[in-house]
Parts: sequence; C-alpha cells; structure tokens
Amino acid sequence: MTCIVFGVSGGIAAYKAVEVVRRLAERGFDVRVVMTEHATRLVGPDTFRAVSGNPVSLRLFDAQGKAMEHISLARAADVVVVAPATANILAKMAHGLADDLLSTTLLATRAPVLVAPAMNREMYRHPATQENLRKLRERGVQVVGPESGPLACGEEGEGRMAEPPAIVEAVLRLLGARGDLSGHRVLVTAGGTREPLDPVRFIGNRSSGKMGYALAETARELGAEVILVSGPTQLQAPPGVERVMVETAEEMRREVIARCTGCSVVAMAAAVADFTPSRRSEEKIKRAVREGLTVELVPTPDILGELRERKPPGQVLVGFAAETGDLLTKARKKMEDKGVDSLVANDVSRPGSGFDSDYNQAVILFRDGREMELDLMPKRELALRIWEAVAGLLGDRAIK
Repeated sequence: MTCIVFGVSGGIAAYKAVEVVRRLAERGFDVRVVMTEHATRLVGPDTFRAVSGNPVSLRLFDAQGKAMEHISLARAADVVVVAPATANILAKMAHGLADDLLSTTLLATRAPVLVAPAMNREMYRHPATQENLRKLRERGVQVVGPESGPLACGEEGEGRMAEPPAIVEAVLRLLGARGDLSGHRVLVTAGGTREPLDPVRFIGNRSSGKMGYALAETARELGAEVILVSGPTQLQAPPGVERVMVETAEEMRREVIARCTGCSVVAMAAAVADFTPSRRSEEKIKRAVREGLTVELVPTPDILGELRERKPPGQVLVGFAAETGDLLTKARKKMEDKGVDSLVANDVSRPGSGFDSDYNQAVILFRDGREMELDLMPKRELALRIWEAVAGLLGDRAIK
C-alpha cells in the first residue's frame, strides 16, 4: 500500500488539511499524519486520527526518550506532503534545520516532497520566503499554490493555501510520475448511451459509469495521460482527466475514433447500445388509445470492430462484456469475434455487483489463452488489477 507521510504545520489553514487527508485515505492510501506543536493548537490530533485511520505522530522523543520515529517515517514514505506549509517550515526545509519530528523526517527522507504554502501575503512576498521556495524547487521539491483570495488576517491576496482537490491532484501526479502507466496515453469509455425515440424518450441501459470512471481515475494515478469518453452519468470528472461527454452510440464512435490515435491503450468499458431506432420522431410520440407502437431498430456502429481495423502496432485494445449466465463461454466468444488483446467480463446478474454497484466480480481473458478470475471487490480495486494486467501487455512499449 502506498504510504503518504502528511505533515501539518501551524498555519490557520490546518483545518483544510483534514479534508485533504480524508480524501487521500478514501483512495486507499496509508496516510501517516505528523503534526507540529503549533498545529495541535489549531486542530486536535484526534481529528486526523479519525480521518486517516492511523495514530498521529507528534513528538521527536517518545515516552521512553527514544527518537527513531522520524527514521521509520522517512523510510516508509512513498511521498511526503506538508500542508499547510508555513513560512517557518519552509525556512527549516531550505536551511536543513531539524528541531522537531516533522523537520527531522523531511531531512531524513529520500521520498518526493510536496508542499502547499499558506501564510499572510506579505510573509509570502518577503524575499526570504521567495528565496527559500527557490532553493526548495531547485532541490526537486514540488510546490502547489498558494492561491489568491481572502486570508485569515482579513486581507485579500496571494498566500491562501491551495484547495484540497488541487492538493490531492498534485499528490496523484507526484505518485503517478513513478507509476506503471507513466509515459502512456490511454483512452477509456464509460457509462451507457441513449438512443432517442423522440425529444422526450430514449432507449438506454442501466450502466452507471462507475467502472469506467474508476479505470480513468486509477490510470491517472498510475501516471497515464487519460482521455475519458463518457455517456450520460451523475459522476464527476476525475481530477486531471480530459472528459468528453457524449449521448448516442454514434457520438461515442465519432469521439473515440477521433481521439484513439496516439493512445497506448483503448479500454472500452462503456455499455454502448447495440441497437438504435431507425427513425427519430421530431415531436413527442402521443400515446395511442387503441393502437400499439412498433419501433424498428437497426444495429449501432461496431466501435470495437472499427478500432480493431485501425489498431496501430503496439496499441493494446481492451474490451468489456457485461453478461448474464454462462459467463466464460460468452466472454471467450466475444473475445474471438472482436479480436481484442484482453477482455474483462462480468456477470451483471450476480447480487451485489454490476450496474450501479460499487463492487464487481470479473474474469480477465487474454489473447494467449490465459484467464484471471477475480473475486468480488470494490470497482476501484478491480480497476487497479485491470491496469496491472494491461501494464504486463504493454511492457516498455508506448505510442507517442
């Protein structure tokens, strides 16, 4: 599990750090919070303990007078974050001072470091602070913010700590630069499509888009440049992901074909309609009193088939199959028919998984005949397992 050592120094923006820690912990990261003495006067350690699920580290020396925790934290960290980063902690970092647990951990770690400065605008503008930030940047420390806006002192100006979503995205970018998909561009489709009967009604399906969005989000975290082509959904766009919204199967085909060039991976997780009405009424169809309504349906474009025909050397094409009953037989046939490199199949009739659920159970099929059966798990975790399998197919290849 990825370990994030999260330092909280004594700025009034410490209350916003609670939200950052909560968001990181919800993503499955092991977040270890280290607080300075002044930070504990602003936010209680129990608050961070509750949102992180871990004990909070406060002192350089424990009750027995031993001082080794900074070494264990420094070694465990995959990334170190300091938010808020006051002028004081930035000065300590720039000049190598180590007089408390946070500053000693920062001096001892070899992990990437991210800071989110937060202070009064005059303190931020001071030449000493600017020189300290310059030194830290030269050493490879990543800086997010600050932003301009209302400050705790009642003034307006630069010095406001970056908002939690921006800090989380910066952490993900920092971790992603070391991930399995770094250097790759991937295209993911998600959600269902709607085939209109008239201006009011449409033929659709029950897809929520959760699986595709989990794939897009985790691919971004693993370092990929991600394009998400999405059907209608209530889900928010994952941070750092380029999202293109579509409605019909034809719109999805058009956007996917236009954007697939240069992608190392195309993962077709969307539940694209197989049929569409041959004619669309320009006005709302009125209910007939005595007569029924017959709708003629015609096949929608075979997007996977077209992708297969256009597939450049080195590109990995991943298909998805939502089936009911006899899953493996149907999945094997679809893989053979579509000619994909890998196929992820799931039984949507299984209780607790499939459409609109946060969980899924699937089998991943490969062109060489391998089959990987996965137990019921959160869709985010399944997405990571899928990318792990795809990374094995990519090897060192990347389409630029």
